[in-house]
Amino acid sequence: MDKTLVAYASKSGATEQTAQTIAEVLKDKYGIEVDLVNLRKGHPSLAQYRNIVIGAGVRARRDYGEALKFLKQDFGDRKVAFFVCCGGAGDPKTYEDSCTQYLTNVLANYPNVKPVAKEAFGGRMKIFGKTIFDNVDSTKIRAWANDLGNKLAK
Repeated sequence: MDKTLVAYASKSGATEQTAQTIAEVLKDKYGIEVDLVNLRKGHPSLAQYRNIVIGAGVRARRDYGEALKFLKQDFGDRKVAFFVCCGGAGDPKTYEDSCTQYLTNVLANYPNVKPVAKEAFGGRMKIFGKTIFDNVDSTKIRAWANDLGNKLAK
């Protein structure tokens, strides 16, 4: 039970890319064994995990349902982190509103989740496979993953 799960729900790929970057930093810098799981393909058992990182994309002003369903679990004494990816979080003018709406307000509905870290990152929108906008900031993701690694490695 010394592994870390990075579970995500993604449609346009920003949340998946973010989850992969977080997993890479945790593995490479902290030597943490990480499993990366797409929640759209099913929910894994938590039995083998000490740490859980959950990522949700946002569309139509709602966090993806697969991630919200995953948040309903009893995480016990595991360290949990939560992040979202949405276009508004990638814009300094709407970042705080995005954090309130997609992190704070969402987590208020899941009192069993007491995250050691939470963050909102930029997102990506695709229509018919064509990228309309992409404000994913890899530097910000890596910085957060580094801070998270310090919290999970203890």
